[in-house]
Amino acid sequence: MYKAQVTHKKDFTFLVKSGNHEVTIDAKGEEGISPPDALLASFGSCLGVYIRKYAVGAKLPLENFNISVEADFTKESPVRFKVINVVVDFKNFGLDGRRKNALLEFIKNCPVHNTLKGNPHLELKIS
Repeated sequence: MYKAQVTHKKDFTFLVKSGNHEVTIDAKGEEGISPPDALLASFGSCLGVYIRKYAVGAKLPLENFNISVEADFTKESPVRFKVINVVVDFKNFGLDGRRKNALLEFIKNCPVHNTLKGNPHLELKIS
């Protein structure tokens, strides 16, 4: 099971602990990454893991690549990301059309992608 513990520090700043790791989340973006940016970072990182898994399995030297993940909030309610744009830059490493399509299909198996795509049921409780 995956778990994150979020503790309020001050104002709009939170300390997030997951396993042995800590990260600061700050809605204002002054002391840490903002919650929406953290979501995009999680998505891009998950895709990166799946790119590496594909590369290892296919024995392709896909390393030191960049993933750009961008989105804007909708203007209408409920405010949300309606479109998330992802661009992977392999820095001049050429993939033929067949490999590119296979890679795209493989990275769509990323659990964060599937979660975003799947419109998960959310349960919120106050204790």
